[in-house]
Formats: sequence, structure tokens, C-alpha cells
Amino acid sequence: MFLKRTEIKPKKTQGLSVGVDELIAQRKFLPYIKQRHNNITSYQAGDIRSAFKGRGMELEEVRSYGYGDDVRDIDWRVTARKGDTYTKVFSEEKDREVYAVLDISPYMLFGTKKELKSVSAAKLTALLGWQSLANKDRFGVVLFDGYETRMFKPQNNQKNLMAIFNAISEASSSVLQQRNLAAAEKKDLSDTLKLLQYCTKGKAMIFVISDYNNISDITKKALVALSRRSQLYCVNVYDVIEEDAPANGQYIAEYKGEKVSFETFSAGFKEIYHKHFLQKRKDMEDFCRRIKCHYLSIRTDRPLYKQLKIL
Repeated sequence: MFLKRTEIKPKKTQGLSVGVDELIAQRKFLPYIKQRHNNITSYQAGDIRSAFKGRGMELEEVRSYGYGDDVRDIDWRVTARKGDTYTKVFSEEKDREVYAVLDISPYMLFGTKKELKSVSAAKLTALLGWQSLANKDRFGVVLFDGYETRMFKPQNNQKNLMAIFNAISEASSSVLQQRNLAAAEKKDLSDTLKLLQYCTKGKAMIFVISDYNNISDITKKALVALSRRSQLYCVNVYDVIEEDAPANGQYIAEYKGEKVSFETFSAGFKEIYHKHFLQKRKDMEDFCRRIKCHYLSIRTDRPLYKQLKIL
């Protein structure tokens, strides 16, 4: 009796890192996103009506002529009828400048269902990129992998989006292989946000995608500075086990060589566990409310497009 030798291929690391094909596939979810953009964030021409007034294609209003108004916009018919000088004001179309600050540092390499938080964050970034492209907005990414920051300036073309996807996929795989928390814990998003603050011109729409578990006072100050000039969204990505305690049993957790054992049989423990999560979320929501920025909560095991509601 002879046995045929077969080669066993390793399984794909689905949910542990993200491939370019997965980022491209996010495009199919565009029709399901609730788009509620109302404000303008740049000075270049596009398809979105601006809150600014200028020489455009559509008449906004007719008002009394004022000092500094362009004489070419004088409405001579209304002027002759009213006996006073009136000018036309046009609504000007402009595009948005959209940034996604993507945190895929080793602290984001956590997940118990479906995929890691870093993978969900990367897919959200891709979804925002496709949405920006569809809206004819300019999309840029600031990529933080825990060690260094890479910046992709906003552009409105698919070539730039593919370059961003490739960089995200490479960084996702690289961070997964290194998993060097000792180096990553010395850095947080503060320098990344400061870099973005210096690079943005005018009012931009900025999505900071992270788990906010290790947010420092310096990072908060950087968020405050960004919120003053831009339309800021703090997107909090979390795993189900951060919200609810694991199933009944005994567990051991280890961090930096220190081990902690605990059990989840007690209903009181589960309640305290859940309240701790809710308090952290409330603190973040209160912070966002104070600085007048939007807060979005995203759970990794639920469809991302159903949770991404742009206010």
C-alpha cells in the first residue's frame, strides 16, 4: 500500500494583516455609506458647493453693492429698477481636502474576532479613500506604524490611492512581523499629528483612526490644535473583548514579563469590566465634545460600512 505525499500549504493570515486586494474591495461598500458632508475644506475647484462666496456658475443672491465688490458682478437690471447699485453673488464650487491618520502601531495588533484592530483601521482608511475619490475630493494619508510616520499628500486620482494601499499593506505585514512593543511604546500619535498640523493648509477634514488606549496629554493637545483649524473626526476602533469580559473561565494575561491571572465566573466582575470600558468611552466622548470634534466608535467584528456615519 502506497501513500501519496501531499504538500500542505499554510493558511493565509486572514485578519492578521491586510492585502491590497482587500483594500481595493472596500470600494463595493460605497453605496451603503450615509454621506452627510456639508462643509467645504479647501480652495480648489470641485463638485461640492462651498460656504464661501466667489465667481462661480450658480447665482447665490443679489445684494447692495459694497466697497471691494467686483464691478463685473453689478446687476444692472436691479440697479436700474431700485435706483441703487446692486451686485450678484455667486456660489463657488470647491473640493475637499481629506486626510486619514492611520494608526497601525503594535498596540493595534489585537483582536479576538474576525480581524485585528489594525486591519479594521486600514479598511476604514481605504473606504474613506474610495469615498473621497467618488466625491472628487483630494485624499491623503498619514501612516503611523509605531516607529515612523509616512505622509501621502492629498490627491484626487486612483494612482495615488493605489500607492497608499501598497504602503498600508507593506506596513501592516512589517509591524506584524516585528511586534516590538518596547520601541513602539516610546512613540505615540503626538508627533504624527503635529506633522499634519504643519502640513495642512486651510480647513481640512481629518479622520484620526486609532484605539486611543494609550492617548497622552501631548496627543490630546495636538488633537485640540487640529480641531481649531479642521473638521476633526476621532475614530475609535475597539475589539469586542475590550467591551465585554471573555466567557466564563480562568485566564492569564502577560505584559512586559508580568503575568496576571483572573477568572470571569463572577457577574460582579463582568459588570465592573463593562463599566470600565463605558467610562473610557465616555471620557473620550466628553473630550471630543469639549474640543468640538466628532467621535465615531467602530467595533472590529461588525460591518465597517454600517458604522461609518459621517455627520
